[in-house]
Amino acid sequence: MRGLVVLGSTGSIGENTLDVALRHPDRFRIVALAARANVDGLARQCLRCRPAYAAMLDRNAAAQLKERLAGAACDTRVLGGPEALVTVATLPEAQLVMAAIVGAAGLAPTLAAAAAGKQLLLANKEALVLAGALLIEAARKSGSRILPIDSEHNAVFQCLPSGHDHGVPPPGVTRIWLTASGGPFLKMRREDFASVTPEQAIAHPNWRMGRKISVDSATLMNKGLELIEACHLFGVGPERVSIVIHPQSIVHSLVEFADGSVLAQLSHPDMRVPIAHALGWPERITSGVESLDLVRVAQLSFEAPDLERFPCLGLAVRAARAGGTAPAVVNAANEVAVGAFLERNLNFDDIAAVIDNVLQQHQVRPVRSLDDALAADAWARDRAGAALMTRLAAGA
Repeated sequence: MRGLVVLGSTGSIGENTLDVALRHPDRFRIVALAARANVDGLARQCLRCRPAYAAMLDRNAAAQLKERLAGAACDTRVLGGPEALVTVATLPEAQLVMAAIVGAAGLAPTLAAAAAGKQLLLANKEALVLAGALLIEAARKSGSRILPIDSEHNAVFQCLPSGHDHGVPPPGVTRIWLTASGGPFLKMRREDFASVTPEQAIAHPNWRMGRKISVDSATLMNKGLELIEACHLFGVGPERVSIVIHPQSIVHSLVEFADGSVLAQLSHPDMRVPIAHALGWPERITSGVESLDLVRVAQLSFEAPDLERFPCLGLAVRAARAGGTAPAVVNAANEVAVGAFLERNLNFDDIAAVIDNVLQQHQVRPVRSLDDALAADAWARDRAGAALMTRLAAGA
């Protein structure tokens, strides 16, 4: 039986991880759960799973959780603050760490888990986008195995030779194809983008996701960030990673080989599939997802992305080619712009303009430490905020 820590347990990835793990009580023991500030959600999970530890990024939330669990006669030990996430990510009794805390808050515990030699189930985009080289190097030094959870990267991993090491160019691979659903606006007229509402943008046709990632899917920024991640995970340059629109979301990625073969991974669009693959690796375990009926699916279609309709994708590719701090800058500026859109302070079709404005101001530097990545992130957030204020003042 292997000990499991779930960072970001109250989010959709965390909930799905617990769903899969609890189907296999003979395989997994929940050692620790961690969240930002969702006291109600984490309390319910602690009473259900009875982990040895629970950690909360917000110290006040941790105090509330401790009081709540004491009243329920639950002996889970509660820790609070950023250091608490690092503590549970490196517990000696845990072999598996699901890294699913969104944003820069997940960086330190993810890097710590890799440095501690854990089998790292990676769902935190920022760890690779901001500090991919640092994470890969930490895992290489410790012997940590990184298993990607994003459906696209997990699909690529499944198509590569068994046991392929992260960060190493896979032999015989000529191209990696990441699929994109195209989001809810694939067929919308470009001139209608200015009137898109947050409610429309988060209504993804295939996946159930959080608000921010749903907007990223609608702009295709998520595919640009995934391209950056793929370069780090699989040791290839951006010129060997391509994006293809696949509205059905059944084929999650494809890998093209030198002999002309193309391997693909197919499944229903349900995150329990890649989670079960990573939890059970190198074995296969049940996920709770129904079998794929290709006759019922009937049709699989593919098309090239239109960069005029989806300029955010082009900006992310530009950052991938520039390297260094550029990906961190694009990611941070995008978070600020998407946040403004969700608060109705920015039009949907102006998200890319804010990101482009920030990227044009940035002087790319190498990322030699986590501080370098976080400094670029902070700078970009500041510049994006200034760009938003300028647009608001001008009535844009």
